[in-house]
Amino acid sequence: MLLTFLTLIFAAVFFVWGKLRSDIVALIALVVLAVGGVITTQEALSGFGNSIVIMMIGLFVVGGAIFNTGLAKIIGAKLLQLAGNSQSKLFLLVVGGTAFIGAFVSNTGTVALMLPIVVSMCTSGGNSPSRLLMPLAFAGSLGGMLTLIGTPPNLIIAELWEEAGNAPLSFFSFLPGGLICLVAGTLLLIPLSKWFLSGKTKNTDSSLNHNKSLAQLVEEYNLQANLYRLFVPGSSRAVNKSIAELSLRKDYGLEILEVRSGESSKKLIKKVRQHAPGPNTQFRTGDYVYVRGSNDDVRRFAHDYGLSLADSDTSSKQMEFYDIGLAEIVLMPNSPILNKTLGDIGFRKRFGVNVVAIRRKKKYISANLPNEQFKAGDVLLVQGTWEAIDGLSAETQAWVVLGQPLAEASKVTLDYKAPLAAAIMLGMVAMLVLDVFPAVVVVMIAALLCVLLGCFRNVEDAYRKINWESTVLIAAMMPMSFALEKTGISELVSGTLVGSLGSFGPTALLAGLYFTTSLLTMFISNTATAVLVAPIAVQSALALGVSPLPFLFAVTYGASLCFASPFSTPPNALVMPAGQYTFADYIKVGLPLQVLLGILMIFVLPLLFPF
Repeated sequence: MLLTFLTLIFAAVFFVWGKLRSDIVALIALVVLAVGGVITTQEALSGFGNSIVIMMIGLFVVGGAIFNTGLAKIIGAKLLQLAGNSQSKLFLLVVGGTAFIGAFVSNTGTVALMLPIVVSMCTSGGNSPSRLLMPLAFAGSLGGMLTLIGTPPNLIIAELWEEAGNAPLSFFSFLPGGLICLVAGTLLLIPLSKWFLSGKTKNTDSSLNHNKSLAQLVEEYNLQANLYRLFVPGSSRAVNKSIAELSLRKDYGLEILEVRSGESSKKLIKKVRQHAPGPNTQFRTGDYVYVRGSNDDVRRFAHDYGLSLADSDTSSKQMEFYDIGLAEIVLMPNSPILNKTLGDIGFRKRFGVNVVAIRRKKKYISANLPNEQFKAGDVLLVQGTWEAIDGLSAETQAWVVLGQPLAEASKVTLDYKAPLAAAIMLGMVAMLVLDVFPAVVVVMIAALLCVLLGCFRNVEDAYRKINWESTVLIAAMMPMSFALEKTGISELVSGTLVGSLGSFGPTALLAGLYFTTSLLTMFISNTATAVLVAPIAVQSALALGVSPLPFLFAVTYGASLCFASPFSTPPNALVMPAGQYTFADYIKVGLPLQVLLGILMIFVLPLLFPF
């Protein structure tokens, strides 16, 4: 018992201190308990196979797909439009919308779905995500108190109540108390978040600010100037002909930037593909070809080969970077390609990229590039697949690649997949509400569909969306419940409080059970706490000769409305890295909220469910 107690104190102190990563602290505590023989190896590893942890991983993937396809940006823009310039209205929309969804879907799932939406919305609106993300997590828990299926502790007390021979609790038995909590919690969160979270804005990308974005490169090199988009119909003479055969540069003075296929598809599941131009690149029926040149030359080429001009206003069609991208490379003073031309070195053939412009001091060169000799200090703007551009980094003696091409690629949203991501998300929510399959199975199906149907560039991109710190934190802390139960600490704490308060009447006992549950939930999961304390609540109520129902509700409220710790509920852990929160932030905002709602519910529960 002493080892478990000391380990618990160690974890709490280091969580609050914040100098060591929370997942490392949790793993140290886990190892100490396992090595000390408090828990078995199987119990120590059980958290990593827990359905909640697996579901969190799947939800990170689904949330990543929502962000990756631009769906988060679309929904965020709608919310910003509804909120207008009112920060208070925006706050209420986020909290109210999250609570409503959380009433029908698990609070973990709700927060994971809303997280990328809120981050995208804050980025677009120039707001600090930290002001909204912690209230977002708390709103998910508050919404879970509105219905029977909102959170696991609700199901646990409902099962115990029915096992005692009582009529089953209805789907909306929790609604009156849940609404009171939601309204009171929202009113309390408005000042608390404003006082303690508004000043947490940090620029985590400051180290990357010197790197130019793709939009900046397009603007700096004026790539949109004289850019035309041509459509290849089935009747075109250019169909199945290569760029070399068409002699675009020689006969028409045109530069081809991109060939795009699949863009005109009206299907939900589109397969847009971009092709970096090469001599052997062929035009296919339905392709869009992006060329630069004078209006007369473009129209002459289109007329000769039966192509149609897709946009009369070319500035309305922005360049996209789904499969091909742009990057700058700076030539080194001893580069082997100095004083040579593109033709001399076969640049496209050797490196798989095209040079579309040269920046020489303050001069930008885009005409007659094949005959232009490279000079020391030249900056080449290259275009090609993201993988080919990243491969240029290996030629360290010849040039230096500016920025991080693959990192830039990950920022490009696959917006043509947004309808697909929306369909997957809505399907997942519907299946969770209808309880078609276990929640973890539904989430994994949705995550797999996001990967298989192309909401990510590749599987590695999907893995990068998983926040492993939060996942390991929850998985490592879950076995703590075994240690507390096996050593008798949980029973000792709850039993002592119940025994000492029972003589003061049912209200005092209710308060003791509520805050005992609330305290335990700060260190172990709310589900585990409800399982431990709910039977004690029933026995204590029967010993006093009163109805166990208000005591069971005290257990579920105490377990679910725990805000003072980042690992008491999965939603709290989910928002921790994105909001850049420390353990102390949860204490500043969550502890007052947790205590005040607890006091409120101690007086409200006997009115809703008489003793």
